[in-house]
Parts: sequence; structure tokens; C-alpha cells
Amino acid sequence: MPPKPLSLPHLGAVVAGNALEFYDFLTFSFFAVQIGQVFFPGKDTTSSLLFTLATFGVGFATRPLGGVVIGTLGDTWGRKPAMLFSFGLMGFSVVGLALTPSYASIGWYAPLLAVLFRLLQGFALGGEVGPTTSFLLEVAPPHRRGLYTSLQSATQYLATLAAGVVGLILASILSPQQLTDFGWRIALLIGAAVVPFALVIRRRLPETLHDVRARPGRNKVGGLLWLSVLGLGMLASATIGTYTMNYMTTFANRTLGFPAAWSFAATIVVGAAAMCGALLNGIISDRIGRKPVMIGASLALLVLVVPCFSMMVHYHSLAALLAGTAVMALFVGMSAAGAILSLTESLPVNLRAGSLGIVYALAIASFGGTAQFVVTWLIDVTGSPLAPAWYMTGAVALGLAAMLMMRESAPIKIR
Repeated sequence: MPPKPLSLPHLGAVVAGNALEFYDFLTFSFFAVQIGQVFFPGKDTTSSLLFTLATFGVGFATRPLGGVVIGTLGDTWGRKPAMLFSFGLMGFSVVGLALTPSYASIGWYAPLLAVLFRLLQGFALGGEVGPTTSFLLEVAPPHRRGLYTSLQSATQYLATLAAGVVGLILASILSPQQLTDFGWRIALLIGAAVVPFALVIRRRLPETLHDVRARPGRNKVGGLLWLSVLGLGMLASATIGTYTMNYMTTFANRTLGFPAAWSFAATIVVGAAAMCGALLNGIISDRIGRKPVMIGASLALLVLVVPCFSMMVHYHSLAALLAGTAVMALFVGMSAAGAILSLTESLPVNLRAGSLGIVYALAIASFGGTAQFVVTWLIDVTGSPLAPAWYMTGAVALGLAAMLMMRESAPIKIR
């Protein structure tokens, strides 16, 4: 029996909740410089930034645990209770982080509390991806699976766009000192303010687990273990690409020396371009298959990443910064959305939320949590602003190899 079409408000509740969780999680990295001065003050700005990025990375350590616990909940009790639990926990941890006093006020308790709330955020977000992506795939008509599932990636990038807009507005109306004192707290609380409303809407969602268990389908695609290995390679590549793009705020501000407003403008462009790329992947892959789109996007990145970074460094202008980030982010969005879609569609339905959550969280914990720290360290050690480009290019090559070995999962190709 085909799934009942999802109403627009219900679909909006799923993707809005997903966007809000990523908004709250990513805002921390966009204000890394300011947060570092609040929780890790010191004369050495590089050390302060590295401590902050390490704290950002701590949030990835609990993602695999969240993927296991909440993902398993999604495969046993249902997608809806899992999504409600992860979203409520995220709201609590974001408010806690935003209200944590500074180092100057309570000493080392401040960074300790920041780390604790980051751990809770990571646990919540690690458990959000599996049930949410599974829900979107399962509720979609077969010929629209790509588009529906791409909303998971698209709303992550929408969160990037929203965080960039908020950051740009705050950077434009507040002084640098005000941005450090309370501006980043406002940015976090903006996301937290809508949590109660989103929870109410999510409670009205239908449950898809019992429907999908009743549907016939393949339970094996090249073996679950091999599929997980390929998925880990694809998502590791997508993660490094995504978080390198999210690093553009810090890169533009610290490495290129641009003002904060320009840096947040780059973040807005990254979010908009990557969101468009994710949606394009969904639309096109429903017509020609998953592999051609994600492989084509990865090949484009392989060729364009180094020239784009070189252009930004050489011309050192706002136009070059925005153009370079837009081109890279477009193809990162297409490639990442394709990787998540292909893996989700290939997983056994009775293990989908948990397996996806675990593989995704392992990739994020291993490579997402370290990406911005590694990039900052590479730039500092080599003295080259092109270090992120080479790191990202290597990741793209890894993902491309895994994509080539994946089986096609699109219904139009299987039929």
C-alpha cells in the first residue's frame, strides 16, 4: 500500500526541526572567535581559537552514541518519538550553553559547562539524522524520494544560511566587543526560542515505521557491512567538504583578514548555494539516478577546489570570496545530498534509522569534529592559506572512490 501523502505543514515540521537543530549546532562554530575570547581568554589568539574549535569538536564525540541510542529507538518505537526526544534535548542544551557565564565570572567552570552542553548537543544531533531522514524517505512517493530526502541536507544548509544572516545582522549593529560579550548568545537563543512551537507541531506527525515494515523491499545491498564501509567513505568526504565550507566565516575573518560582516556574507552564500545544490540533486537524481549526479558533482569539486581557494587568496576581494564559496558550496551540496540519499535508500528498512545514524555519526565524529581544527592547524603550521583546499581535495577523492563502488538505488533505475 503506497504511503499516505504528507501534508505541507507536517513536512514543514520535519524539515524545520532539522534546520533548527543544525542552526543551533553550527552557530557555535560561526562565532568561534568571539566564544574563544569568552571561555578561553589568553594572549595567544591562535591557542584561544584552537581551544574553541576543540570544544566545537567535542560535540561530535557523542554523536555515535546518540546515533545508536536514538536511532535504535526510531527502529523500535517509531520515527516520531525519536525525533521528539532528540529535538527536546537539543533545545535544553542550546539554552544551557547560551546562558553559561564567562570565564571571567566563574573561572574554569565556564569551559567545563560549555563542554558538557556541547556533549548533549552532539548526542541529540547524532540521533536526529537517522529517524528524520528515514521518515522523509518512507513518506515519499517512489518517484519523489530523491526530492523528499534531499530536504534533510537542504535544511542543514538552510541552517547555515540562517546562521549567516543572523551573524551578519548582529555584526552590522553591534560593536566587536558587544559581539563577544553577548552577540553570540543572542544568535543561539534565537534558535532556541522556537523549540516549544516545533515540538508541538512534531507531535502531530504520522508514524511511518509500521507502514514501511509492511512494504516489500530488498533487505540487502552488497552486504550491510560493505554498504556501511562505502557509506562511511562517502559521508566522510561530504562531512569534510561541508565543515570546510562552514569554516569560511573563520577563514575569511582570521586568514584573509576580512571584517566580520564580509565573513558572515560568505556564510550566507555557502548556505544558499549548498541548499540549491542539495535540492538539485534530489530533483535530477529522481530522473536519471543517484550515482550520475553525486559522481558528477564530486568530479567538479576535484577540479575546482584548489582554483577557487587560489582565486580568493590572490584577488583578496569580497567578490572573489563570494564567488569562490558559491561554486564550491553548490557542488558540495549536490555531492553530500547524493551520498546521504544513496545510503539511506540502500539500507534495510528495519535497521534504517539506527544504521544510518551510526554510520553518519561515525563519519561526522571522526571527520566533522576535527575538520575545522585540522584546517586551522594546517594553515598555522604550513603558513599557506591553500591548506584547506588540499585537505578538502583529498577528501573528495576518497568519497568519489566510494561512490563509484555503490550500487544504484533509485527506483527509476531499478525498474
